[in-house]
Amino acid sequence: MFWSAPLSDRIGSAEHHPQIVAVDARVDPAACETMVEVRQGVDALDRALVALLAERQRYMDAAARIKPDRDAVHDAARIEDVVSKVLAAADARHLSRDIAEPVWRLLIDRCIAHEFSTYDRTRR
Repeated sequence: MFWSAPLSDRIGSAEHHPQIVAVDARVDPAACETMVEVRQGVDALDRALVALLAERQRYMDAAARIKPDRDAVHDAARIEDVVSKVLAAADARHLSRDIAEPVWRLLIDRCIAHEFSTYDRTRR
């Protein structure tokens, strides 16, 4: 039994909604009976996560373009705000905080490094 059709099939094609990231059909984790099904599900989700992370990176590029000075790139209050929102979303989706928090803190750290690099490269 498949968990769901690709998101693009349910709400229109990604061509018409470029902001929509399609996730390939996959077996519901609770219904998986083989490691092949598990791996296919993980691979489908990984492809969607890559697309979402690439979009997030483009927002970092926009931030680097918009921020008035380099000192604005690292914002400790914003980091804590993002982590707080992620943990609330994780709780709502039953994602372990032991996974969510370190993953997002690393993601934020790498995004800030990318933003610094982009800021420096585009301001020379």
